[in-house]
Amino acid sequence: MKNLIQQLIITVICGMAIPCFAQNDTSTTKATTKPTKQVSILFVGDMVLDDLPGKAIEQGQDPFAAFEKIFQSADIRVGNLECVIATIGKASEKNFTFRAHPRVIPLLKKYFDAISIANNHSGDYGPAAFSEMLTLLNTQKMSYFGGGNNLSEAHRPHIIERNGLRIALLGYDEFMPRSFEANVNKAGVAWSEDEQVIADIKAARQQYRADIVIPFMHWGWENEMTANKRQRELARIMIDAGADAVIGGHPHVIQDTETYKGKPIIYSIGNFMIDAVDNEAQTLGWAIRLHIDQHGVKAWDTRMAKLNKEGIPSPIPEASSACWDKKSGELRTCKNAQLQ
Repeated sequence: MKNLIQQLIITVICGMAIPCFAQNDTSTTKATTKPTKQVSILFVGDMVLDDLPGKAIEQGQDPFAAFEKIFQSADIRVGNLECVIATIGKASEKNFTFRAHPRVIPLLKKYFDAISIANNHSGDYGPAAFSEMLTLLNTQKMSYFGGGNNLSEAHRPHIIERNGLRIALLGYDEFMPRSFEANVNKAGVAWSEDEQVIADIKAARQQYRADIVIPFMHWGWENEMTANKRQRELARIMIDAGADAVIGGHPHVIQDTETYKGKPIIYSIGNFMIDAVDNEAQTLGWAIRLHIDQHGVKAWDTRMAKLNKEGIPSPIPEASSACWDKKSGELRTCKNAQLQ
């Protein structure tokens, strides 16, 4: 009798056009829950594929091999190419000039989804070599950002779509010489001018419909372990303009980090592949992985890289290095060996 009464009640309610579902049916709840879009992006710092790392590649070695599993742990992989790739050009009058052979491009394609060319060594061998690099990268479909055949191309965001998210990568150089800067009709790198950077970030959102915007900066002073006033001011300007995180390099050492308006600022991730080092701090770098959803960066973690005398990196599994999650807001250390 009790079961009959329950059935009658359900029948009456359904007859009133009120939605009815079986007591054990949970499919509606699952269907109405919006799935979280999640992507992980890994950044590494300065890579000079000239000199000893370049010779290793020429001899058939793979200088990235030790980090292969770590690269595979991220959906997207990004690095800073701290040299020009070319066969022509004349070295500029600088203390250090770097030019890698085009044979390095297949290795870059194997490990990276995109590379930044916004730095103070992209123009080391002059405009002709820089233009040759752009042609080589385009021909071999190696994605890049932070430079181009003119001002518009250099400041155009590189868009990567993964797991339902559109991610915009922007690259800027803020370290001399400024003669490498792209202009209206001149190839070169994207120079960091505050008004232009703000406009680029807003365009990435509005024109390119990016869900996430991340500038990758080449800034600061070499060997300084903490960010300077200019870096801190510009980082805030970029986040106020709509950036979800700021990643930096160039000082050749790991610098401090901070969080502004709930968004991470990583001032310098140090070196990743270079033999031209002159102190112990320059032999260390971070491979930093951002964990992102449609709301921004929800966490980040780092793996330590140690460069040998040939400038080739290896992980340090026993190391503990910086990590952070937005929920707790805590900056702490995580054991590299325990990161998945």
